Amino acid sequence: MQLRPKMIRHCRHFPMLLDVPDKCGGASQSAEVFLLLVIKSSPVNYDRREVLRKTWAEEREQNGVWIRRLFISGTMDSGKEKERLNKLLELEHSEHNDILQWNFSDTFYNLTLKQILFLEWMERNCPNARFLLNGDDDVFANTDNMVQYLQGLEDNDGSKHLFTGQLNVGMVPVRSWSKYFVPVQVHEADEFLPYCSGGGFLLSGYTAMVIYNMSQSITLLPIDDAYMGMCLSKAGLEPSNHVGVRAAGLDTSSNNIDRHDPCVHKELLLVHKFPTSHLYLLWNRIHDPKLKCFVSTKL
Repeated sequence: MQLRPKMIRHCRHFPMLLDVPDKCGGASQSAEVFLLLVIKSSPVNYDRREVLRKTWAEEREQNGVWIRRLFISGTMDSGKEKERLNKLLELEHSEHNDILQWNFSDTFYNLTLKQILFLEWMERNCPNARFLLNGDDDVFANTDNMVQYLQGLEDNDGSKHLFTGQLNVGMVPVRSWSKYFVPVQVHEADEFLPYCSGGGFLLSGYTAMVIYNMSQSITLLPIDDAYMGMCLSKAGLEPSNHVGVRAAGLDTSSNNIDRHDPCVHKELLLVHKFPTSHLYLLWNRIHDPKLKCFVSTKL
């Protein structure tokens, strides 16, 4: 059985088209970055990136620590359309200085490659960042709450293991033809090792570097979040579940909860699958000083 086209498993070195080598103030100063937002974004998603820059991904000082932002991307299409999209990213980058782009095809099956290329960049340019949020560009991330949560960790300033999100255990590879198809030739095991959903998860800088080191001896798997679980397992580490991360979105079918209610999200860390306009509105509503949430919403 042939693998899907544009799925890169063995080549890990691609030219950088856009770089931000000083994003963390240089490798020696990178410990000043408390939370590095690493956001997977395809070239066409200009609107999403613009909204995130104005909302939860705004670079700022929060609770006395610094939040920094990076979008990571490949290339799309070919010919004139590829040139147009690359020029779009180049213009964004010249204004915001927040895009890492490599010359590989930005497809679902290359998300793992995107992750590993970023970790290689991090080892070189930002090795001492304390914590990272790794997520998609269609999530609502309450980065205020994330900083508070991370600052409250006992005896962990980013130099010890942390990998938390929506935990998946006992997940099986999809063997039928679909977006998530993984043939036996690519992954023989009947179950994936425990992993956190790739829509969004938090990890320490220490764990990020461990994953990168482990990845050097593990063949790339096209399901990026499951691959992270494989790297953790090889290092003898485990991912953990965080009740405030809803990387599969909110299930509001059984309890009459409005998924756009700001009081629902005020205490969460992350929710996946948000339309851009709703995300912009929600971020501003939860920061409205007039917002009153009289009863904590139970999800």
